[in-house]
Amino acid sequence: MFAVIVKYKKSMEEIELHTPAHRAFLDRYYEQGVLLISGRQNPPEGGVILAKAESRARVLEIFAEDPFQTEGVADYEIYEFTPTKFQPFLAEWLNA
Repeated sequence: MFAVIVKYKKSMEEIELHTPAHRAFLDRYYEQGVLLISGRQNPPEGGVILAKAESRARVLEIFAEDPFQTEGVADYEIYEFTPTKFQPFLAEWLNA
């Protein structure tokens, strides 16, 4: 499991220009079962994404496709962790 912390490095106006393409990117990986949850930080200085992948290398590969990355408007911090406690409804997703 990975926590992806997105840090905006451009103005909100520029972020908003790329948000529709970013959301389409997210939708693709939600459909594949890679992403669990995502959203903007408060205040809006970036975002937080929880993802499931077989390796850190795969997460880096996936997020290299993100329009926020390809357009140079955000940086990413990626943290790998092993869930040891979680709500029961997540068990199927975590074990898939």
